[in-house]
Amino acid sequence: MDLALQLLFTGIGIGVVYALVALGFVLIFRATNVVNFAQGEFSMVAAYLMVVAVEAGLPYWAAFIVALLGMALLGVIFNLGVYYPLRHRTYLPVIIATIGASILLANSVLAIYGPQPQPQPQVLEGWFETPGIQVGPVYLDSQYLLIIGVTICLVIFNFWFFEKTLLGKKLQATSQDKEMASLLGISVSTMIMITFIYSAVLGGLAGILVAPVLFVSIQMGSTIALKAFAATIIGGFGDVAGAIIGGLALGVIETFGAAYISVPYKDGFAFLVLIAFLIFRPQGIFGERVAEKA
Repeated sequence: MDLALQLLFTGIGIGVVYALVALGFVLIFRATNVVNFAQGEFSMVAAYLMVVAVEAGLPYWAAFIVALLGMALLGVIFNLGVYYPLRHRTYLPVIIATIGASILLANSVLAIYGPQPQPQPQVLEGWFETPGIQVGPVYLDSQYLLIIGVTICLVIFNFWFFEKTLLGKKLQATSQDKEMASLLGISVSTMIMITFIYSAVLGGLAGILVAPVLFVSIQMGSTIALKAFAATIIGGFGDVAGAIIGGLALGVIETFGAAYISVPYKDGFAFLVLIAFLIFRPQGIFGERVAEKA
């Protein structure tokens, strides 16, 4: 029982990272009706930006801000360079373009830093007096507590932003019907730009938070992206709550599978669950069946 509680805490800590990246998938999909397969590379690039900033001598909090500002700029460049020129095309060319952008980002970082993983300084240096807290039989690692705490704050912020602010309502209107939003005087291109910036920052934040747990490497982006993409399908593609629940579920399943079944095959458990959902409930946990009359 003690081991199960410890694994549950660890699984939630990993799952919220998947949930953050999955949330970026959902926001882009709702705004543009395409899947951004470069979302995982945003996490990888942000982690490397942190390494660069820290190596340049910046304190961690300043490096954190620089990395997030860099991700916001990358979101602008990605929107203008990848999505905007193809906005009037079908979804397939845009998806292919995002895959190409993902490959470009990964290989650009590879050419600069090489394949060797880069260690990143702990987020906790100077922020917490202890690396963890013992609560009964469960050891609560401060890094995972920070990840979970940041995610909870972001979920609350998302609810407030999209439900209580005018800009959030404009973004929702744009995601639901771009033509009607345009007729109502909403600048659709601006709303899509903001969505790309926000999703890039979310992906970057996930990469920064998980980097001290993992080594910063070229492969970390694709690994996180695959899990996050699976989470969006499991939760119900296009559903914000589904992305969060799907990410948490995958993190817990992966952790328990590694502990009780096999560590080398831990990445496969998430995709077994994904296949099961595609067979038995393809609309996801919170998805709705859509019926069309022929």
